[in-house]
Amino acid sequence: MGDSRFLRACRRERTDTTPVWLMRQAGRYLPEYRAIRARASLLDICNRAELAAEVTLQPVRRLGVDAAIIFADILLPVVSMGIQLEFAAGEGPVIRDPVRAPEAVARLRRPETEEIAPAIYDAIRLVRRELDGKVPVIGFAGAPFTVASYLIEGGSSRHYLETKRFMFTEPRAWDALMDTLSDVTTRYLRAQVTAGAQAVQLFDSWAGALSPLDYQERVLPWVRRIVAELRPLGVPVILFGTGTAGFLPALAASGADVIGVDWRVRLDDAWATIGLERAIQGNLDPAVLLAPRDEIARQARAVLEQAGGRPGHIFNLGHGVLPETPAENVRYLVELVHELGASSTAAGDGGEQAAVDEVTRER
Repeated sequence: MGDSRFLRACRRERTDTTPVWLMRQAGRYLPEYRAIRARASLLDICNRAELAAEVTLQPVRRLGVDAAIIFADILLPVVSMGIQLEFAAGEGPVIRDPVRAPEAVARLRRPETEEIAPAIYDAIRLVRRELDGKVPVIGFAGAPFTVASYLIEGGSSRHYLETKRFMFTEPRAWDALMDTLSDVTTRYLRAQVTAGAQAVQLFDSWAGALSPLDYQERVLPWVRRIVAELRPLGVPVILFGTGTAGFLPALAASGADVIGVDWRVRLDDAWATIGLERAIQGNLDPAVLLAPRDEIARQARAVLEQAGGRPGHIFNLGHGVLPETPAENVRYLVELVHELGASSTAAGDGGEQAAVDEVTRER
C-alpha cells in the first residue's frame, strides 16, 4: 500500500491524481448506513466489529475514495476510563457526571490497551482483509483537548466555559487530565496501527475555541508528545482542527506529517503558513455539497487551483459530511477531484517550483 495515492501524498510524493477521502464519509447521508442504524445504535455499531467494518466499507464501495477511515467515535476510549457515555437523540454525546474537579481527574482509570475500544481493533483487521490492498485504512482518535472538553462540559458546547474555567483555575489537575488522555490516546492509536491501520488522524475538532497562547502553552505539548511517541511506527500522522487558522504554525510544530485545515482559510495561505515541506489536507466547506453541481465544481476547482499541483495535497472537506448531503453529490465530488486533480498534478510536474515561488511572493 506504500504506493497508494493517499500514502504517497502523505509523504509529499507525486501522484497520478489528487487523492480524496472525506471526514464522516460513513454516516447518515448514506442510505445503507441508515438501514444499519435502523436496527443498531451508534454504540452498538462501534462495539460490534463486523458492523463497524461494514459501515467503514460502505463509502469505499459507493464513492471510490482513496482511503477508508475506520468507523468509531472519538469518545469510545473514555468508557474504558470509567466514564458513562450515552448518545441522546438530538443531543449527541452525553456524559451525565462531568469531570470538573481534581478528585474526578484522579478517579479516571488508565485502562490496559486491550480494554480501549477492543472492537475497533478487530474492525480494522476485518476491513484490511476485505479491502485486500485496494485502499489504505486510516485509524483515528480524539486529541486530548477535544476529549477533555467533552468530559468537562458533559457534551457539546458553544463556548467551552467550563473547560476553560477548569484549565485556568486547576492547572495541576488540567495537566494530570491531559497526561492521562495523552497516554490513553497514544496506546489506542498504537494498537490501531498494530491491528493494521496504515495512517492515523488526531481530531482536535474544538481546538479553535482556544486562543493561540492557550493552545501553545496548555495543549500543544501533549499533542507533540503523542506524535513523537507514534513516530517509530512509521505511519503518517494527520492532525486536524477547526477554527485554527490563527495558530496554524503551532499545529505544524506538533510534528504531524499532514495538517488538516478547515474552510475558513484559503488552502494556499494555510500551506504557506505551515510550510510547503509539510503535507496538507482539506478544505472544501461541507455545506458546498448541498449546492448545485456547477457550484460544487467551481469551489472544488478553486481548492485544487490553490494547491497548485504540488505533491502533498489530500483533498478533503473542512469538517465532516453533513447528514443532509445527497449521496450522489458526494460521489460526484470524488469523481470530479480525480478528474481535475489528474490535470493539476500533471501541470505541477513542469511548474512545481514556479508555483512554490509564486506562493512565496504572494506572502
